[in-house]
Amino acid sequence: MREIAQIRKLSIWIFFIPLIAINLCLFISQNPEIFEYTFLEVDMIGRSAFSIPYLDGSLSISRASRTYPQYLIFKPSMILTAILLFYYWRNNNEIVNRLNLTNVNYKFKTFGILSAIFLAIHSIFLGIKFDIQIYKLLRRVVLLLFIIFEIIAQGYLVYHFYKLKSKLITLINKKVLIIKIILVGVLASVAVLSLPILVTKGNTHFKHALEWNYFVGVILFYFLSRLFWRRTT
Repeated sequence: MREIAQIRKLSIWIFFIPLIAINLCLFISQNPEIFEYTFLEVDMIGRSAFSIPYLDGSLSISRASRTYPQYLIFKPSMILTAILLFYYWRNNNEIVNRLNLTNVNYKFKTFGILSAIFLAIHSIFLGIKFDIQIYKLLRRVVLLLFIIFEIIAQGYLVYHFYKLKSKLITLINKKVLIIKIILVGVLASVAVLSLPILVTKGNTHFKHALEWNYFVGVILFYFLSRLFWRRTT
């Protein structure tokens, strides 16, 4: 199928673009001297000492990415990722429609596109300052909706592919399907179990470490999508 070849290409870009972007922003944040005395001089807020936030939660993705010049990398990368996500979910919807002999918009497409929209909105407004208290709350809500809709979309998609696995026997790697199911289950469980900690004050380092690792877990789903589909001609 034409859609399979497109999904294989989209998946690898959806994984690597945001992964490289957040880690490049982290590198710049920890090495601001490389741009010293240039027009790309790093904002003081965006500077940090060397650390591994995946382990120690020393800073958030937001702090590493929202100031100049890091946002020149982060914002375009996330907006591009959002566009690629739109095509990813649309192509998966076409595949399931073809296998089921239907012509509908499945729930995973709806939630997947909504997650892409909220990712783009969050990226656009990240770092923009407003003297409105509710703005901070709205920004967090937008990010939360991106995560919720993304996990729901991933869950619905693997559910449909599991039901259709007999029709896809020659096109997919069943072991990767099981891994994707486990990944979505872990992401959903971690989200639920972490909620009491996330809604209370304190535990800042834990929250930051969770943010970095959870983001990688979410985009890992797309790397697995590349392995899930066998190469087609």
